[in-house]
Amino acid sequence: MFTDSHCHLTFPELVASLPQIRQAMAQAQVGRALCICTTLEEFSDVHNLATTYDNFWATVGVHPDNEGVTEPTIDDLLQRGRLPRVVAVGETGLDYYRIGERSHADMHWQRERFRTHIRAARQLQKPLVIHTRSASVDTLAILREEGEDGSPGSAGGVFHCFTDSEDVARQALDMGFYISFSGILTFKTAQDLRDVASWVPLDRLLIETDSPYLAPVPHRGKTNNPSYVPHVAKLLASLRSRSTEEIGTLTSENFSRLFRGVIS
Repeated sequence: MFTDSHCHLTFPELVASLPQIRQAMAQAQVGRALCICTTLEEFSDVHNLATTYDNFWATVGVHPDNEGVTEPTIDDLLQRGRLPRVVAVGETGLDYYRIGERSHADMHWQRERFRTHIRAARQLQKPLVIHTRSASVDTLAILREEGEDGSPGSAGGVFHCFTDSEDVARQALDMGFYISFSGILTFKTAQDLRDVASWVPLDRLLIETDSPYLAPVPHRGKTNNPSYVPHVAKLLASLRSRSTEEIGTLTSENFSRLFRGVIS
């Protein structure tokens, strides 16, 4: 069995095809998926997936890249985070990739939003789903400032769709986080990332699609969906001298352990 630890099934590219996607998941032995929330406005649709289907779960959060949406308070996240089948806070983090002409100081709102999510996750004692792009120094610093060092009371979580350096991976692991790899791992240009994936401890690995984006080879360029996550497992298996089925099993076990045993 395989588990897609990060997908966006409420996005327009996928929502209309859900019956076909679920059929494809079953055929590919993808037994579970975590449906990710990116705005409070979207939450009810994400949560509905998790309460309708017994192999879907949900998160609550507001993506760092989203502007012009409802700004979450800690209470907003706590209220939704306590609902059944909501197992994590996020995705949240920092994204300076599209900073454009804005300065680092101009992104203060994004850093404050991140802190709000961390504080809510710590109160809920549910893990964080971390998005970081062109912002790893600040992401790691804020996590440390908020007490996310792997000690008792930490929320922990996962650095999803990991694309950063070996040093960032080691720091995240030292803080108790998991590392999740997406279809990017299969791209010809991703050798540095494969080098990182070749040594991340097996008990801290997760796999994901981040669908509808980043379809893995041999589906690159197509709309991604959770049934493609075994291709990520296959690439990891080749790096770790394991079978694809072994990678599927151990990453599924890691998924269950990270989300506090809520997912059986």
